[in-house]
Amino acid sequence: MTIDTCNFQGKKVIVRVDFNVPLDENGKITDDTRIRGALPTLQKVLADGGSLIIMSHMGKPKGKVNPKFSLGQIVDAVSEKLGVKVAFAPDCAKAADQAAALKDGEVLLLENLRFYPEEEGKPVGIDKEDPAYADAKKAMKESQKDFAKTLASYADIYVNDAFGTAHRKHASTAVIADYFDADHKMLGYLMQKEVTAVDNVLNNIKRPFTAIMGGSKVSTKIGIIENLMDKVDNLILCGGMTYTFAKARGGKIGISICEDDKLDLALEIVEKAKAKGVNLVLGTDCVAADKFANDANTQIVPATDIPDGWEGLDAGPATRELFTKAIEGSKTILWNGPAGVFEFDNFTGGSRAIAEAIAKATAEGAFSLIGGGDSVACINKFGMADQVSYISTGGGALLEAIEGKVLPGIAAIKG
Repeated sequence: MTIDTCNFQGKKVIVRVDFNVPLDENGKITDDTRIRGALPTLQKVLADGGSLIIMSHMGKPKGKVNPKFSLGQIVDAVSEKLGVKVAFAPDCAKAADQAAALKDGEVLLLENLRFYPEEEGKPVGIDKEDPAYADAKKAMKESQKDFAKTLASYADIYVNDAFGTAHRKHASTAVIADYFDADHKMLGYLMQKEVTAVDNVLNNIKRPFTAIMGGSKVSTKIGIIENLMDKVDNLILCGGMTYTFAKARGGKIGISICEDDKLDLALEIVEKAKAKGVNLVLGTDCVAADKFANDANTQIVPATDIPDGWEGLDAGPATRELFTKAIEGSKTILWNGPAGVFEFDNFTGGSRAIAEAIAKATAEGAFSLIGGGDSVACINKFGMADQVSYISTGGGALLEAIEGKVLPGIAAIKG
């Protein structure tokens, strides 16, 4: 059963969304992208004549009630976006009566799932090294099943539309699916789009395929880099990891960020790319700063010859040209991670050059997927979100999918 072929008329439908939206100090939403992303799924249920139970997490309350992370803060915003008054259940595990009372076309938003440790399935208040931890974990797994069963009891149909948490085997993203048969559980529209976008990048490749991996650490991206090495034509490695590669090749990097225990790994990646015929693009120059601040003094220097006391904070002009050349003409593009400290306006040049090259290639027919929090923030900051093919809502989930891992939230429904 798919969301398109399902008629929700007269049905109670529980939908797992990702409403983990950023709030300011007054509890007002600063970016409602995730709410807007879930609207097509929620609206389909209501348009068919079903009733909606919406569930989500927010932040990391670590299994304890914390008003700072209450979903009560977003009820009005969700009501406004949906065009329907949304009721609120102040305790997600004690909402049976409110769910049962829902009439067709009505909506109930449950309180933050993570106020219960059972959602994540991790024992609280006991150290992993404690001999009693194994038993506590086993007991928590049973409690997690009970929690998922309670949530499932509210509805006739389960829809998972939270790609951002699809890589977690949580009660509401995976375990709950066990309590619905194949005709009563499905992926929402947002999940379907995410799955299709990942599939386009990994299995439906039009060449040349260019992947751009940024960020500060090689270690956090190694699984992805290795999986992509068998698929890409061009691999651009940028951001803070530039300086680990520069030092590995005998360069001077001043006080730039560097993983000293990953120098051998950096050299292995260079050799592996050579052996597989992958065009590995690394920065040749950088914008170095005398402090980590937007108003720092700067100079353009070779990435392998940064003066003492200075640090590389952005890709230099020659490097930007290399990036642009590799991206232009590509037919499949994946971008995860910026090329510099883009949060500082004076160090956005490298990331902007990447964004502009991707936009140009997309206009010429490439499929471009932007994923991971910082890349998405980048493309939004530059006002270029409408110039790429797809922007993923899932950070960790997207990265694990690209690594070739099976995502529990998707497997629970598709098998």
